[in-house]
Amino acid sequence: MKGSNQNLINANKAKKDEFYTSLTDIEKELPHYKEHFKGKIVFCNCDDPTESNFWQYLKLKFRFLGLKKLVATHFEENEPSYKLEMVQGESETIRTPLKQNGDFRSLECVEILKESDVIVTNPPFSLFREYVAQLIEYDKKFIILGNQNAITYKEIFELIKKNKIWLGVDNYGTKWFQVPDDYNITTESRKKIEDGKKFFSMGNVVWFTNLDVSKYHKNLILYKKYNESEYPKYDNYNAINVDKTGDIPADYEGVMGVPITFMDKYNPDQFKIIGQTHSGDKSPEVELLRTDPKHRNGGIVHGESKEKYARILIKVIGVI
Repeated sequence: MKGSNQNLINANKAKKDEFYTSLTDIEKELPHYKEHFKGKIVFCNCDDPTESNFWQYLKLKFRFLGLKKLVATHFEENEPSYKLEMVQGESETIRTPLKQNGDFRSLECVEILKESDVIVTNPPFSLFREYVAQLIEYDKKFIILGNQNAITYKEIFELIKKNKIWLGVDNYGTKWFQVPDDYNITTESRKKIEDGKKFFSMGNVVWFTNLDVSKYHKNLILYKKYNESEYPKYDNYNAINVDKTGDIPADYEGVMGVPITFMDKYNPDQFKIIGQTHSGDKSPEVELLRTDPKHRNGGIVHGESKEKYARILIKVIGVI
């Protein structure tokens, strides 16, 4: 995992976020949103159409999904770029030069964004906060990829807490990303070569969306009962610790700290999110839970010197 994180750190420093999502991962996720695509303008605003599997998939499925228009813009670091468009009723793909470099923040790309309905892409992970903020500012629907740890980013977590963003469907297994041939991968276990192309894994990567899917309303089956020995209270929070999402007790009415992987099972009809133990969460609800002002972040159990990894503070709705 350390090597995987180092790969991501290297990419962040270099702002070299040319990570192309595999067609396999796209084919596992996008079919779940078919009803949301019909009659819509879909914009892939962080994609090189010559390499992007998002563009290839949506182009191939254009009629099946009933798209009105498909647009992709390509980023060039130091020169003007271009956009590609497929339009309902037109047989040819339209290529149009851009005056700017195709950065998702450029005025040209923002204007395309304003006209679009659904954004589908793998944005630069180093700019994830800024990217999502733009989508929220312009009230856009989206299906995007991001590092699982983005759940704990203060800005992203607030959106999750307010049910403005949640996790997508296929968040299991390793996701492989194609990278440029000259990209230096420091850990062999995170590297593979297929058909002469280089791929690597960036650790735990998940789908983020604000489109409604049935999974978002599926109850997690809770079968365990609370007992003090299995669910100790934190020394610094008035909450119990739960190490695995599947071990959430069905009968506990108080606050509990669960791992961030819980978000893959989160149903707002079943659980209430109170806050989190990381990213400087100073919300009134979390402040009321604190019992030790000196240790204000990760939960500590039985005086352990090492804090628990990031925890989401939740309650089960309807427990009496």
